Amino acid sequence: MTNQEDKELITENELQLTADVLVIGGGPAAAWAASAAASQGVKVIIVDKGFLGTSGAAAASGNGIMAPSPENWEKVVSERYRVAKDLANLRWIERVVEKTWLSLPLVESWGYRFPKENGESVRQSYYGPEYMRILRKHLLRVGVQILDQSPALELLLAEDGSVAGARGVQRQHHRAYTVRAGAVVLANGGCAFLSKALGCNTNTGDGMLMAVEAGGELSSMEASNHYAISTAFNATVTRGVPFGWASYTDEEGNDLGGYINGRRDPSFLPNALMKGPVYARLDRASSEVKAVVEKSHFIAFLPYKKAGIDPYTERVPVTLVFEGTVRGTGGIRIINDSCGTKVPGLYAAGDAASREFLAGLASGGGGPNAAWAISTGQWAGEGAAAFAKSLGIHANERVVRPAGQVGLRSPMAGRSPSQSSTSETFDSEAIARAVQSEIFPLEKNYLRSEQKLLDSLAKLETLWQQVKGNPKQDTVRDMEFSRRAAALTAVARWAYFSALHRQETRSEHIRVDYPETDPNQLYYQATGGLDRLWVRRDWIKDEIGTPSVLTTQTTYSVSKS
Repeated sequence: MTNQEDKELITENELQLTADVLVIGGGPAAAWAASAAASQGVKVIIVDKGFLGTSGAAAASGNGIMAPSPENWEKVVSERYRVAKDLANLRWIERVVEKTWLSLPLVESWGYRFPKENGESVRQSYYGPEYMRILRKHLLRVGVQILDQSPALELLLAEDGSVAGARGVQRQHHRAYTVRAGAVVLANGGCAFLSKALGCNTNTGDGMLMAVEAGGELSSMEASNHYAISTAFNATVTRGVPFGWASYTDEEGNDLGGYINGRRDPSFLPNALMKGPVYARLDRASSEVKAVVEKSHFIAFLPYKKAGIDPYTERVPVTLVFEGTVRGTGGIRIINDSCGTKVPGLYAAGDAASREFLAGLASGGGGPNAAWAISTGQWAGEGAAAFAKSLGIHANERVVRPAGQVGLRSPMAGRSPSQSSTSETFDSEAIARAVQSEIFPLEKNYLRSEQKLLDSLAKLETLWQQVKGNPKQDTVRDMEFSRRAAALTAVARWAYFSALHRQETRSEHIRVDYPETDPNQLYYQATGGLDRLWVRRDWIKDEIGTPSVLTTQTTYSVSKS
């Protein structure tokens, strides 16, 4: 198909749909949101960048679930709060644990088979491909309309500022689409910056950009720098559990340690890798451990099998793969128990939402994040359904405008006058690589300092000015990729700007120039803005009556003289 033919199809064959609730995303949180909304008797459409059921991090492998039985709730809740170092919310942790525990029997009733012990179901983990297959089957059964291969690109806003749907493109039909809706749930994942972490290349921060453009806020974006261990010869499978039984050595075979009180030190590997190659051998695992780990984390052993390597007797080089906010914490700020955002009618769930209430600035990767997806997905779906109902039967007759501001132009909507069809277009792939060069290196993003953050912000500002220019959008792929470049750049700027203003070390946010955790910095950092970035302190405890502090500055002034 020629570019001209693609242009004609995009403009002349646009798909127009209406719904009460539109869910954007295709992972567990999106599926649970769509299911919960449909249970309220409203019409639901879900749009996914990939094929709902096979795309995303959950579908790529198995995962634990933080769903303890009631007698263990108090222990699990207190441990989660301890890990969060006073930045989590006990009530929210309790809500997530309870909602998840009550929800898993539903999955079983839909057809998922959990393992049995003494005749009782053990609902502590799921096998991703089967779990997502069951969720897709359930959505179709309850009447949810699914648009696969249909990335959403921008939200629609009504005249009063409430959300009114979204626009996107359908790859396989080479056309644009519009879904008018009474409410929208953003459940389209976090941002792993195209690091090739398994299942994460659909997680490019699209939801965060859409939320901010619509008037929403982000929170805890300084907790956006999670790295996960992987074999260096196949740096994509980031299942770290097997490496808890590894011995670590350098190039010459010298023991590097890596454990504190018998548990793997999370700070060991990044520091070691900045000094030179690191090798691992899983020789600390007993036969019993081997049997359990190979069954529950089988995908972690596939690279070894394909390469003909025995991980228990042979050394293999290891590396760290960047997972950003997918296993980090930062995301869209939610302001109520229904996972609503600052924008009326807009809700956030799963990795797209900030998980600060559950994890503080620590990672919730694995079981906690799985529980967060299940619980917030349902709360967001129910909240969106209630909001849509409150608008009445004429909700989809509202006058709307597109909210997208960067990386888009006609035919999606009219953009800046400076975006001339004859001006040179920016290179989306080059923008993505340039963002990665600022975000991936351990010496920049793991060990942060004021000067390094300022230097990267200055470079990211240059990239931001580029993506504000004329995007190449001759095909649906062009439209998707130019928008993706804008989202990657935007998320990197928010992450580093937020990191610059938290002047302490706490959990995954490490500042070498502020190496201690400050007990007085008990606040979440809200952030947002497009050209003009800002940070606000939302205090958790305010015993001395300190007012909220709003720090606002443009990124034109981020470099120091």
